[in-house]
Amino acid sequence: MFIDFAKVSLKAGRGGQGSVSFRREKFIPKGGPDGGDGGKGGNIYFLADTQIQTLLDFRYRKNYKAESGAGGQGNRKSGKSGEDLIIKVPVGTIIKDIETNEIIADLKNEADKILIVKGGIGGKGNCNFATPTNQAPRYAQPGKEGETLEVELELKLLADVGLVGFPNAGKSTFLSRMTSAKPKIADYPFTTLQPNLGIVRYKDYQSFVIADIPGLIEGAHEGKGLGIQFLRHVERTRVILYMIDVNSENPEEEYLTLKKELEEFNLKMLNKPQLMVLTKSDTVFEEISDLAKEFQKKYDALLISSATGENIEKLTDIIWEKIQVANKMLNL
Repeated sequence: MFIDFAKVSLKAGRGGQGSVSFRREKFIPKGGPDGGDGGKGGNIYFLADTQIQTLLDFRYRKNYKAESGAGGQGNRKSGKSGEDLIIKVPVGTIIKDIETNEIIADLKNEADKILIVKGGIGGKGNCNFATPTNQAPRYAQPGKEGETLEVELELKLLADVGLVGFPNAGKSTFLSRMTSAKPKIADYPFTTLQPNLGIVRYKDYQSFVIADIPGLIEGAHEGKGLGIQFLRHVERTRVILYMIDVNSENPEEEYLTLKKELEEFNLKMLNKPQLMVLTKSDTVFEEISDLAKEFQKKYDALLISSATGENIEKLTDIIWEKIQVANKMLNL
């Protein structure tokens, strides 16, 4: 199961109690105060880890608490600090403050680490409060509470190429042809109900990642058909590959509808390098329709078949070129 959204509550460790203690040794029955300080409470961090693929663990555990600091001891011994809690999340996880909706961190890279809530400071022992007029203080500070926060975790897939199209446009078949990924494939709409990733091996030990986004429908940017959940994954891709069934009654209208959904969701997505393909050429018995021909010419769309492999190698080369263009744009 692919889980890409979760809410969790965090509580850092409380600081340890300061100690009230007095020095007691042979021949020194009334020594001065020697209570040590309490230990600091543990912090909570988030760490991006490539070994984790989804936010599934957070579906079953909603509350996270770091260890509290230990209390101080006599002989001016400080208490042990609480262990920090490191929560591992997938690379590509965005962390938001639920109350303010502010983005706290965007963990885009492996080993990205962020301190989210700080542990409380330990209380001071009574040895800190001795004065000439109060040489035997019987008071120590309590430890301070650790910070608390409720956060929203949102996972956006990190891929070079995002496949965009209506349901049953052939995206899953294309992904299975290009990569070793095994998405569910069937001849009916909405077969893909969760994003799938696949790695394409390209020439001399190079590679790129393709994300098969579940099929969009008109109104996706408003949340129809879980559109918002899926559109946000396209935000992270470098190249957008529009896939349109060659048997569509109006390929251009279909493309413009898809483009509008991306534009309404995030205008910046239209600045990404993009390319068009007409899929399922193997299903055309004689020749493609006039509308498909016009679309192919107007948008320089490539006619492909994932079933027979027609133009797949050519498309792979074009995708690689588009990725290089995207990389140069990111480096500007």
